[in-house]
Amino acid sequence: MTALLILFILMNLDKGYCTETCDQVLSITPKTQEQVDILKNVSTQYETALWQPVSHHYITEETQVHLFVPANSSETVQDVLQKHSMTHEVLLANANELIEMQTKNDSTDPRSSSTFYERYHSLEDIYYWINRTTQDNPSTVKAILIGSSYEKRPLYVLKLSLNNRPNKKAIWIDCGIHAREWISPAFCLWFVQYSLSFYKQNQEITNILDNMDVYVLPVMNPDGYKFTWTTNRMWRKNRSVSRGSRSSACIGVDLNRNFDANWCTEGASCEPCSEIYCGAFPESEPESQAVADFLRRNKDSVQLYLTIHSYSQMLLFPYSCSLDEAENHNDLLEMVQEAAQRIRRYYRNTYKYGAGAKTIYLAPGGSDDWAYNLGIKYAFTFELQDRGRYGFLLPPSLISKACNEALLAVKTIALKVIEKTQAPTGSPRTA
Repeated sequence: MTALLILFILMNLDKGYCTETCDQVLSITPKTQEQVDILKNVSTQYETALWQPVSHHYITEETQVHLFVPANSSETVQDVLQKHSMTHEVLLANANELIEMQTKNDSTDPRSSSTFYERYHSLEDIYYWINRTTQDNPSTVKAILIGSSYEKRPLYVLKLSLNNRPNKKAIWIDCGIHAREWISPAFCLWFVQYSLSFYKQNQEITNILDNMDVYVLPVMNPDGYKFTWTTNRMWRKNRSVSRGSRSSACIGVDLNRNFDANWCTEGASCEPCSEIYCGAFPESEPESQAVADFLRRNKDSVQLYLTIHSYSQMLLFPYSCSLDEAENHNDLLEMVQEAAQRIRRYYRNTYKYGAGAKTIYLAPGGSDDWAYNLGIKYAFTFELQDRGRYGFLLPPSLISKACNEALLAVKTIALKVIEKTQAPTGSPRTA
């Protein structure tokens, strides 16, 4: 019995400390241009996935790089780093265990468990949830089919309309434009549930929903999201096949480089294999075209555009496609600053904020810049938790905190938009 107990303890001590046998996430900071070049080569020539920055083009001296290294590449990558005296830190030693934990799901029925919204859900679960939510709330929630994906999966937008006030303005929220950012669709589900549960209970959400309808697209990239559950957890793009592309690695377009905002200039790539491939032309992808068409039809009512991403804890606004300042830069800055301050006050967590290009890097073809140029003058990108400890593999135990932080930012900004654009009805705002 004692021997068995010792064996059990030793087996469990080993958990989380595997090296060659596990997928890992490494943090590497190149110190010289030679090391930059080596790291660029590692991230493109070996079977790895860049987490941060998103493309090898952005790797520079003294820039922290987060690199996902599958078990079958681990030994080779470690040898290259050692050979070139590149020190690294193991952020996650057991990434496969985290992935396995995140795909465990006890139930597909939102009504069967109070923890439904504190877990990640497959695409099938999310479609089921959409159906269930509209059935359970027939007078306040409507599912609108705005198009379909490259692989013909439906793109459903939920319209939340909590009262019958005529000529209401609206908020747009999209999630899951990048497939591997699972906390993003989790937030869209969280937001809908919170709105329906706390209308007439929480003063801020009541004020918002009394004044504005909300359009929520839970998964903008269903093909890519499905692929992350079945085949490759680190997939980012959609799943369209480029003309003339024979390599499976050259599938997909970065939907957040596919909008007509300085399309395919510096910060995007015309190479189909790139993670930031801009596509053949603006709105070449059915997913981006469906969103753009819907917003064009509703541009007079949509006053606030929000797109939810991860990771890095940032609240960003236009422009990302150029270094130019938005016309209402000061208004946008004031809104994200207040949101970041409230997150810090209530949740003791820090979010960077600012115009996208100056806060991170140039990223043309983004949906927020395009929406802004369309005339939606309050357009924002949220980068949710965390800053790299877990990255795209944020544990389910942190969903609640990440979503509450984002919810606080949404409420703060939406109330400011109402204040600046409408004569609000309902109760006065409180913190």
